[in-house]
Amino acid sequence: MKAIEVPYTQGKIQVAKNLAADGRTQLPNNQPKTRVPNEQRIVERMIAMPPITPNYPVIPQETWTLKLYGGVSHELTFTYTQLEQLGLQEVTIDFHCVTKWSKLAQSFTGVDFNKVLNQVVPLATAKYVIFEGSDNYTTNLVLQELIDHTCILATKMDGKAIEPKYGGPVRAVVPHLYGWKSTKFLSGIRFVTKDEPGFWESVGYHNHGDPWLEERYA
Repeated sequence: MKAIEVPYTQGKIQVAKNLAADGRTQLPNNQPKTRVPNEQRIVERMIAMPPITPNYPVIPQETWTLKLYGGVSHELTFTYTQLEQLGLQEVTIDFHCVTKWSKLAQSFTGVDFNKVLNQVVPLATAKYVIFEGSDNYTTNLVLQELIDHTCILATKMDGKAIEPKYGGPVRAVVPHLYGWKSTKFLSGIRFVTKDEPGFWESVGYHNHGDPWLEERYA
């Protein structure tokens, strides 16, 4: 498995599978002059943000499932093994948290979101997705944006199983948006016609969350 370095651009990150298609690993020439969004500080390691519940959920890989439902042709539920059997991909991304820290060149391994879409086949009316966590967390994203950008359903971090404090056993990784959009403890993906603000969006966070535009709060 060849690692892909996902290039950073101002709000537009090229899908990693497109880089892999012809074996390219070099970064493009049209990158912004700065790699770190305004007001962000670089950290050496990902910070484990406090959960919205009293404790981090601990879910064994053997019992974890991911339900994909709503506006799709085929509602499916994946086990951990079934998800990984879709094909793993290692990506190196920059991760930006709304609390103003950034971890550069962070490694995740997981399944390209587009591979999951190929299994469930979204309906033409499905315009948004709601990522759901087992801690009752939700966040809303634009479906077409996830198709066009890098989105990974990660099963490993730095080559190892993802610890509960970092959102394991499976978490979303959506590097072109602030970190709260990368749902931890991922348990469901619901396809919807109309936008529905998630947990943080409903209490004042920006509905989109582009770090290069500093879309922190509504």
